[in-house]
Amino acid sequence: RPIGFLSHMLSVRPLKVIYLGSRCKEEEEDEGTLHLTEAAAGFDKSLSGKLSELLKLSGPALKNGKSRVFYGLHKDFPCVALVGLGKNNAGVCRTENWDTSKENIRQAVSAGCRLLQDLEVSHVEVDSCGDAQSAAEGAVLGLFHYDQLKSKKKTKVTTQLHGSADVVGWEKGIVYAEGQNLARLLMEAPANHITPTAFAKTIEEKLSIFKITAWIEEQQMGAFLSVSKGSEEPPVFLELHYNGSPDSKQPPLLLVGKGITFDSGGISLKPSASMDAMRADMGGAATVCASIVTAASLKLPVNIVGLAPLCENMPSGKATKPGDVVKAKNGKTIQVDNTDAEGRLILADALCYGHVFNPRAIVNVATLTGAMDVALGSAAAGVFTNSDWLWEQLHRASVVTGDRVWRMPLFQHYTKQVTDSQLADLNNIGKYSRSGGACTAAAFLREFVKAPHWAHLDIAGVMSNKDEVPYLRKGMSGRPTRTLVEFAAGLAHNG
Repeated sequence: RPIGFLSHMLSVRPLKVIYLGSRCKEEEEDEGTLHLTEAAAGFDKSLSGKLSELLKLSGPALKNGKSRVFYGLHKDFPCVALVGLGKNNAGVCRTENWDTSKENIRQAVSAGCRLLQDLEVSHVEVDSCGDAQSAAEGAVLGLFHYDQLKSKKKTKVTTQLHGSADVVGWEKGIVYAEGQNLARLLMEAPANHITPTAFAKTIEEKLSIFKITAWIEEQQMGAFLSVSKGSEEPPVFLELHYNGSPDSKQPPLLLVGKGITFDSGGISLKPSASMDAMRADMGGAATVCASIVTAASLKLPVNIVGLAPLCENMPSGKATKPGDVVKAKNGKTIQVDNTDAEGRLILADALCYGHVFNPRAIVNVATLTGAMDVALGSAAAGVFTNSDWLWEQLHRASVVTGDRVWRMPLFQHYTKQVTDSQLADLNNIGKYSRSGGACTAAAFLREFVKAPHWAHLDIAGVMSNKDEVPYLRKGMSGRPTRTLVEFAAGLAHNG
């Protein structure tokens, strides 16, 4: 290997630590004492302590996620980056609902890798930091940048685990992160590049089959078709099957994702500001498809079926008009008072169809309501569920991944607001318009579910990242792909 293209990233645990709880605060201890990870300590020993000596001389103790670079310390590694990992053995924080140690590692490794990428380093060896999977996730997620359509691109960086510690965990983390990056790639791409057909073909070569307009009409998916009517792009119904269980008759986990590849709002047109972001309104479909592709890569011993109704929501002379009544697959009629509340319409038909697989559990994922963003922001995806067991499985998975979920109410109070319709069985918006909008949307979906274990994840608030998640660059987030994968893995191994 050319020495000039090899760099080495190690880690240091400073005594200036961060305690996470309702508030974050720092406590300073002896500034002269360093706590190096095992790999960093070994590297320092090989240099007769020169690394730790330089670190002390170069400035204050490294804070969590901060990094420092040294040059010319080792003949094989001309560039060494050290990153602060925060408090040692922080573990699960019940207030934050995540594993703080894992999050610190993801954040720190991401920061170090990006720093080296900015220095145009093309290969990085990464310290496992005591958790190889989290380190791999931080590296791969942190380095992702959508520049496919730009002439000038960032330096492509390859990563590998330093030493032989926990190669299995490292490889698992790579697969988890690449799954989320697949979702990010689909969500970030312009709507004229990722049409319903293009989306389906991207996934098709991996696992899926897709159905076109004639099949959708045969299935009497009137709600889905009503959304697609205004667009020149034909609708596509994407169906994925992964049969990983040794028992082929094991009831599958059913994942359903909203696939609006561009949402103008239809006749109920959205404001033009930030409408470009609605290229990612297929985030539910992107995360569902990416999580199933990831489950297959991991060879999880579980059966999964994925469904993604894909279409555009556009205004035209053929588009659905406010006040129109359409019929869903289960025969229920829906008064469409707002054509911008379209996601629930396409999901309704997909949920009805999904019951033919007799699933053990149903999880649908959708960038469904702006009200969800108002309620939780980007901190967590909202979960509406009729099953305590299913909630516990999803919540446990999210603590591990750091991509959190939060349970929301599914009261009959909200059902009454969507079943009180002047012209039809249901109305696609709540009786009191904006009040409890995320909750009434969930109540609407429940009208199309008969399964005892169903959860609706509203991911509108976590669709994009500005700077809230330090190890994701600005742009579409691909959340909560890793949580869905961890959830599926939990079902596979724990039943």
